[in-house]
Amino acid sequence: MADNEPVNDLAPLLTPEGRALLDEVRDTDPARELAVATRLRREHPAELVSAALGQARLRQRAAVKFGAEDAGRMFFTPHGVEQSTRASVAAYRARRMAELGVASVADLCCGIGGDAIALARAGIRVLAVDRDPLTAAAARANTDELGLADLIEVREADVTDVDTAGYDAVFVDPARRGGRGRIFDPEAYSPPLSWAVSAARRASRTAALKIAPGIPHEAVPEDAEAEWISDGGDVKEAVLWFGTEPGAVRATLLPGPRTLLSRALPDPPVRPPGRYLYEPDGAVIRAHLVSEVADQVDGGLLDATIAYVTADALRPTPYATAYEITDHLPFNVKKLKALLREREVGTLTVKKRGSAVEPEDLRRKVKPQGPNAATVFLTRVAGAPAMLLGHPA
Repeated sequence: MADNEPVNDLAPLLTPEGRALLDEVRDTDPARELAVATRLRREHPAELVSAALGQARLRQRAAVKFGAEDAGRMFFTPHGVEQSTRASVAAYRARRMAELGVASVADLCCGIGGDAIALARAGIRVLAVDRDPLTAAAARANTDELGLADLIEVREADVTDVDTAGYDAVFVDPARRGGRGRIFDPEAYSPPLSWAVSAARRASRTAALKIAPGIPHEAVPEDAEAEWISDGGDVKEAVLWFGTEPGAVRATLLPGPRTLLSRALPDPPVRPPGRYLYEPDGAVIRAHLVSEVADQVDGGLLDATIAYVTADALRPTPYATAYEITDHLPFNVKKLKALLREREVGTLTVKKRGSAVEPEDLRRKVKPQGPNAATVFLTRVAGAPAMLLGHPA
């Protein structure tokens, strides 16, 4: 069965027979799915068996975002698993709204309800709206399954028709995927970013718009605060906040949270490699806050166009990973291979910025062997292709 097989109706899965089937197929190994389906179809309708197995597969995928306990009780659509907010990110945003004094939120384009769940668990009353019938049904089922029906009202409607005047805050998560994949033009979101900004500006207290982390900084409205969020080192999203700190730019790292605010510092100087290399978190880079990291560690850039910071001293910061550099070479695969053989490096981590070389191609050429580990950075130093060898500090 394909992972994107549509589940056209959740209602059969909510019956006693459907729930029993879901419990039975919960931990089904995908390799055994056909055999399990064949056996179960002897006693249950084929459509119900397919729906249960499809839902079990979606729950297994969703465990990464929602945790095994919640994911094992919730209902998903293929699109909902892909696009829903990671629970840790949604919980952080909900806490921030609660700290801003928000008591009620209109969650527009709510999907399967991930953000609505986090908001309700923070004690906030939620109107969750989605125009897709199956998605709204999943959100409603999740609200019931997690015992949050007293705080979440799920409404199937076009968000552009919803009156949000009675709510403290608005949260909008526009669809950023179409039939051809990711949508990069904010005005091609559904609904368009311009509509979401207008809805945010009408909010009585505050508003948050979830957008793609690759949004150009020049597309951020002047009256918005822009926040880039990473979780475990992976950039997850950007958020435009209204009613908070207009013009502020921040990078927030989870778990934590740890937040780095822009101080509008000038670009760091370019300098020769020092003893340490700092690799800023992806959210820091997206938020254009590499200068703030360089200032923290008293460092400069290896190259004016690359977000690697170098310094002479080790000054730990949560906003960048530090490496001690042992060797600095012009780019030369043969020299690197000889050096790795001399150091008996068998585990080689390859990182690159500003290099066209693919990590797997390099590993294949240098054939690392031995008991030791090292990290090689393929980058540019003052415009020249270079290799820096080292290890985490």
